[in-house]
Amino acid sequence: MSNTIIFPVNETVNEDPDVELLGTKGANLVSMASLGLPVPPAFIINTHVGMKFAQGVEKIAGQIRDEVRQSIADLEQRMQREFGGESSPLLLSVRSGAAVSMPGMMDTILNLGMNDQTVFALERETGDAHFAWDSYRRFIQSMSHVVFDLDPDDFEDELTELRETYGFENDNELSVDDLKSITAKFLDIFERDAARPFPQDVWEQLDLALEAVFESWNSDRARHFRKMHELDDESGTAAIVQSMVFGNRDQNSCTGVYFTRNPSTGLNEPYGEYMLQAQGEDVVSGIRTPMELTDKGRAQAFSDNPSMESAMPEAYSSLLKAGDILETAFKDMQEIEFTVEAGQLYLLQTRSGKRNPKAGLRIAVEMVEGELISKQEAVNRIDSSSMSAMLISKAVPEAGTQPFTKGLPASPGAVAGILVFSSQEAVAAHEKGEAAILVRPETDPRDIKGMDAAVGILTSKGGMTSHAAVVARGMGKPCITAAMTMKINQENKTCACAGVVLRAGDVVTLDGGTGNVFAGDHPIYKPEPDGDILKMMTWMKEITN
Repeated sequence: MSNTIIFPVNETVNEDPDVELLGTKGANLVSMASLGLPVPPAFIINTHVGMKFAQGVEKIAGQIRDEVRQSIADLEQRMQREFGGESSPLLLSVRSGAAVSMPGMMDTILNLGMNDQTVFALERETGDAHFAWDSYRRFIQSMSHVVFDLDPDDFEDELTELRETYGFENDNELSVDDLKSITAKFLDIFERDAARPFPQDVWEQLDLALEAVFESWNSDRARHFRKMHELDDESGTAAIVQSMVFGNRDQNSCTGVYFTRNPSTGLNEPYGEYMLQAQGEDVVSGIRTPMELTDKGRAQAFSDNPSMESAMPEAYSSLLKAGDILETAFKDMQEIEFTVEAGQLYLLQTRSGKRNPKAGLRIAVEMVEGELISKQEAVNRIDSSSMSAMLISKAVPEAGTQPFTKGLPASPGAVAGILVFSSQEAVAAHEKGEAAILVRPETDPRDIKGMDAAVGILTSKGGMTSHAAVVARGMGKPCITAAMTMKINQENKTCACAGVVLRAGDVVTLDGGTGNVFAGDHPIYKPEPDGDILKMMTWMKEITN
């Protein structure tokens, strides 16, 4: 495997995949395929090639281009589709995949292969113009931002304005004519801002996408993430080229993120979110607020929307069975990205899920008690210096105090700090020694420095698996998402709820365990160690003695 530039997925392997060569995402795709799980056909360009791109000494040319072309031909044969074809076009996703998981830090392009011809081919093949044009407008957005570094807000603002014109909440409510109109606007915005027409040649699209994915290793956000987690800059990223499956295909389609255990509490229960007629970026970006995976989650969120458990029971059952297989195989809680296309489940990624320290402790203890891992392995997973951080703090306001707003408890812990409305302000406050709460409609990878500098994060959109939630849990920072009653005015640097207006510099207390935000500085209680912490401390003593 060490000399392989490109490695095909969906082939049974007789050895553990090489994570350093294929990246965590790619290696785990190979493992899932070997376990017989439903993984769309794909191939992986290894991290050695990725590092050469990041260093500026490689391009999509010569042997690499030849191998990519041959691998596409293999995908065409497997899928019985043609890349750029006028009858059954093959569409692709192109994803990054470093050896160490860096959620949300590098780039993904979906629906690659769409152009002014294949959109009509897809419409003819499926008989569904809405699906075809929705996929095309999504691809233009993705390429514009990821490959050409155009401002994503220019495109999202057009969509928002169109939805608000009709009073729609979701993009799938737009008509075919609306989607055709927005696609034309997106093409005009692209040509205006990129100073060139949108690339129509599918092979040029692929070359550009691969180069962008490899070069995202050197992005400011990726470098800052590696610095935060003390990771080296020398390993590079792999690139995964995979046949598209479509969560936006029809009413029996969805996409989502499933944790085999609760990443906030560690409870051994299904946990996650999904969106009907959507694609993966809708869920993880935080731009949309998704629905709950389970009936229990729906009840806890006081949501009137159907859970996946009730809306798609067969796909939900298949998802849980796949989660059991993966947790046993990897011996850890798994975070699984999935898509259901026309009722058929597909798995796009699995990795050890980000969790807060308290949840990580509970998971480790329960896996020892379930004989899945040893005490030694459990101890190895827990940083003894962070044991005190596992004693999750809680806000204790005076009796009768009403919260300013309430959202989803995305990452527990309680903190007080001044409100800031941008990542730059969070960094500036940190440099002055001030505790800051970063308030945003949603966060994205560009906010990584501000999230690192802030003591807590509050968003009005997103969900329990959005960018803000996942990154905050990995940092062990309190976070509340989907505080939808709160209206943020970023220009005036204010947020308002039920007639109360808070401004930049005002102090709030945020409790990520309850989802409550209180105006002012309130007492915070930190409990004494008990239960799982005492068990882990005992095991640590046993192993060191």
